[in-house]
Formats: sequence, structure tokens, C-alpha cells
Amino acid sequence: MIKEYDKIRLMSGEVARIVEILEENVAYVVEKLKQGGGVSIEQISYQDIASVFEETEHPLAKAM
Repeated sequence: MIKEYDKIRLMSGEVARIVEILEENVAYVVEKLKQGGGVSIEQISYQDIASVFEETEHPLAKAM
């Protein structure tokens, strides 16, 4: 099951982080990490996801 803040690899080879689950196993909003260091927010479908990384900790939890 994919959760918010999971880090994923897309079929395109890009790395992204789930920022919102629109509908489980259907559609998600992600932050894509661009090669130049930028970030873009995009909607993707479940079929766009190649794999999920093991790390699932919320990014703010690391700061506390």
C-alpha cells in the first residue's frame, strides 16, 4: 500500500514523493525531483509507479 510521503520511482526513471493520495491505487499527487535540483508538482496514475522505496518516515519526523 502506498502512503503519503513515500518515495517512489516512476516508470520514466524519475524519483518522486507522494504528497497526496487522490484515490488509492488510482491517482496521486507527487513532487518530482528534477535533475537541476528543482521540484515540480504533478498528478500521476498508479500505472506510472515502478517501485516504492523502503523509507516511509514523514520528513518532519526526522527534524524532531
